[in-house]
Amino acid sequence: MALVAATAQAEPTYGIAMYGQPALPPDFVALPYANPDAPKGGKIVTAEVGSFDSLNPYILKGSVPWQLTYLISESLMGRTLDEPFTEYGLLAESVEVGPNRHWVEYTLNPAAKFSDGNPVTVDDVIWSFKTLGTQGHPRYAGFWSKVASIEQTGPGKVRITFNTEDRELVMLAGLRPILEKAQWEGKDFAESGLDVIPITSGPYVIDSFEAGRYVSLKRNPNYWGANIPFRRGTENLDEVRLEFFGDETAAFEAFKTGLVNSNREFNVARWDSQYDFPAVQSGDIVKSVLPNQRPSGMTGFVMNTRRPQFADWRVRDAMMYAFNFEFINEALTGGAQPRITSYYSNSPLGMSHDAATGKVLDLLKPFAADLIPGTIEGYSLPVGDGTERNRANIGKALDEMAAAGWTVQNGVMKNAAGEPFTFDILLTSGSSENKSIIDMFVQSLARMGITATVTTVDSAQYKERTDKFDYDMTYFRRGLSLSPGNEQYAYWGMEAADTPGSRNMMGVKSPAIDAMIDHLLTSADQTDFVAAVKALDRILTAGRYVIPIYQWNISRIAHSKNLHYPEHLPLFGDWPGWQPDVWWWSES
Repeated sequence: MALVAATAQAEPTYGIAMYGQPALPPDFVALPYANPDAPKGGKIVTAEVGSFDSLNPYILKGSVPWQLTYLISESLMGRTLDEPFTEYGLLAESVEVGPNRHWVEYTLNPAAKFSDGNPVTVDDVIWSFKTLGTQGHPRYAGFWSKVASIEQTGPGKVRITFNTEDRELVMLAGLRPILEKAQWEGKDFAESGLDVIPITSGPYVIDSFEAGRYVSLKRNPNYWGANIPFRRGTENLDEVRLEFFGDETAAFEAFKTGLVNSNREFNVARWDSQYDFPAVQSGDIVKSVLPNQRPSGMTGFVMNTRRPQFADWRVRDAMMYAFNFEFINEALTGGAQPRITSYYSNSPLGMSHDAATGKVLDLLKPFAADLIPGTIEGYSLPVGDGTERNRANIGKALDEMAAAGWTVQNGVMKNAAGEPFTFDILLTSGSSENKSIIDMFVQSLARMGITATVTTVDSAQYKERTDKFDYDMTYFRRGLSLSPGNEQYAYWGMEAADTPGSRNMMGVKSPAIDAMIDHLLTSADQTDFVAAVKALDRILTAGRYVIPIYQWNISRIAHSKNLHYPEHLPLFGDWPGWQPDVWWWSES
């Protein structure tokens, strides 16, 4: 029976899911949130705050427009936004999985071609995996370290065998970018910037650009995959143009004057009060409010525990009390924006805020002695009284600072040695809302005798400093999905804490966190998986590493009346790639 089951598992199939089976049938025509009858043509122009000095999104060096990963990359499989974690054939026409997911084998679509017309070969696939894993951005290295071998097993067939038990690896393998090997012969892959634009097989190619000013991508009229089911009804716009500006004010003015025709608004107050300009009044600009069902993720201000100021959890707790969210929210949004309450809030994966029970408790118990208070007992963010002075919470903040060895001496927060408690908050230029939030936070800290300075740098300097973890506190945004996996190691794993360029910005090193990630990756069923994520959420939230601000369970997008999207919104709503992926242009 075991032999029969193993044999049945290793059959070529059109798609694969993390748990269970793909929701769509083998003969599906298009993704549920795509319009297969959408017309081709038109363009979308967005305003981006900041700059760029590279067009290679696959390496650490340089500042790259983040959208390029979604617009030019193509992988063996494509991930649908309408299921927690399911992939369907893209460059691969079929996928085979071995017993216990110890290996995965792909059969390439013979029609697959790069934008220069050359076919996508097994040699390109093998080279891409090896090069990204050894010379690419550090985010690819973790996956590559778990690959035992990658080899051609037949015409158009490539098999990847893993050296560890990890159910997600077969999913991640399908999402690695595939590049053209021949392009990089004689070139240093890790050093490329604006001089070499990666050749990919994706539907868009970079048509023109001016460093730091704009990037224009054009739809490839000879794109090989226009009629495969995963792509039908997507990539409809002829041009995707990214215009770059020095600050939010300039970017918004560009939208008002028509230079930009789509704008995602994060400032609720501006959405309610400043979208009354002539193009909106005439109906040429439409305001769309789009819900989503994805986890809140974490947005706020991260404290770097590598720095002595924030190594003590009680100091971080004091910062939580000092941050007057209710007053800030009322001042900036009229109280309209709900606060993030944990890393997976707004989803079934979010922690409960009372004491841990059941499987969650069982997972946490072995680490109880080292967990920060509140992890097992229950933890919720402090709630202020809404007044500017926030007296009760400031009092609690002072108590926590005192417990950590810091007291107010002659109006200045000092330790027993008389050293003042000071820290610097690093921000990128152009973000007026973050600056407004921080200014109010700094005023609250001043009432406690704490001097916090604010340093504003351009996007290139910001990336350089954050890659080196050169900050005390800075803005933090981490989007999360309903199927967290290996990326969690990069976000808060112990090894990533010392890896330059990693996303473990708080510098946390916790055996309990790594154990929860291990468990969610090896869970045999959905119940165990959910328990592991809830336990992980507790460790992170009670760790007081990030001061949370707003959650974005809806997206506010103002756009040209000629830009349209399907009525069916995917599970992940306005996830990066959804716009412009399934949007289209129509003047009727």
